[in-house]
Amino acid sequence: MSTKNTPAGRPEEKALPRLVPATDILEREDGFYVYMDMPGVKKEDLSLDLQDSELTVTGKTSVVAGEKENFIEVQFGVGEYRRSVSLAEIVDRQKIRANLKNGVLELFMPRVEKATPRRIEIQAG
Repeated sequence: MSTKNTPAGRPEEKALPRLVPATDILEREDGFYVYMDMPGVKKEDLSLDLQDSELTVTGKTSVVAGEKENFIEVQFGVGEYRRSVSLAEIVDRQKIRANLKNGVLELFMPRVEKATPRRIEIQAG
């Protein structure tokens, strides 16, 4: 990550180019499946933050040239993927699952289980 010094002499982080990952959302009976392309993002550089009804996915990637190597062209080098998904009330936020494999983040957002009707017993007393 590159930094520069501020007038006070403290390093300042340079903002990474922000990218919106290609995303597919599929609805099935059991819930919603979200697929996001995250090429070059490692698990430790990926975060999922849920606040209220919005899930924000952030992933950082960097490609570093090896010793005695120079990039001639860079189209997917250093960058930050960021995408927010609004969640419907029918999503069970406690059971969301995430899996990162081969550069694709798969999110499963299950539906809230339907409440089953029940009879309420009346206590005498």
